[in-house]
Amino acid sequence: MNVLIVHAHPEPRSFASALKDAAVSELTAAGHAVTVSDLYATGFDPRVSRADFTGAADPAYFEPQREQQDASEHDGFAPDVKAELERLFAADLVLFTFPLWWFSVPAILKGWFDRVLVMGAVYGAGKVHDTGGLGGRRALLVLTTGGLATGYGPGGRNGSLPALLAPIQWGTLHFSGFEVLAPFVAYGPARGGDDDRAAVLTVWRERLRGIEHETPERLAPPGA
Repeated sequence: MNVLIVHAHPEPRSFASALKDAAVSELTAAGHAVTVSDLYATGFDPRVSRADFTGAADPAYFEPQREQQDASEHDGFAPDVKAELERLFAADLVLFTFPLWWFSVPAILKGWFDRVLVMGAVYGAGKVHDTGGLGGRRALLVLTTGGLATGYGPGGRNGSLPALLAPIQWGTLHFSGFEVLAPFVAYGPARGGDDDRAAVLTVWRERLRGIEHETPERLAPPGA
């Protein structure tokens, strides 16, 4: 497989980064080709702007979706967006490694979604969900939380984790055509000891060894 890891954590020694590093080593050892987009390390700009494009469909009024559609049709993306799109379309599996911040992804990863999951190449004109432009590819959220697992289960004060992740899994990934694998969640790694974190990494590595054979989740719209 060709695997793309989109990594969003500013600290290389964080547990989210450890999950990313374990994925690189395990998948590479298994013979897969692995590419990493480390958003903080490369200084990825999360802001949608005219700088995303080499030209302008409408110089007088900036409408991002129209510009994305035009750039998709005329190879008009700026080098940083074009590079991410090439990595994305070359991938069979995309891992997103990040900490859960304010019950969502870090802003830099949201900006990656905004700038790279573009209208035209990825979605639009009938290309949504099962017909999305990223069909035939799989995606997996790999995340850490600040709270323990009990806070995200039945009756937990943080709410149901599947419900929290639905806007990302359904509204972003599935909408784009991805088949979505069950997320891998490391609950409260900062609250445990070295042995606890090592045990989580062991489970993660074991899962990665069979990742190409996993069955995607059966997702439905939130509230359906």
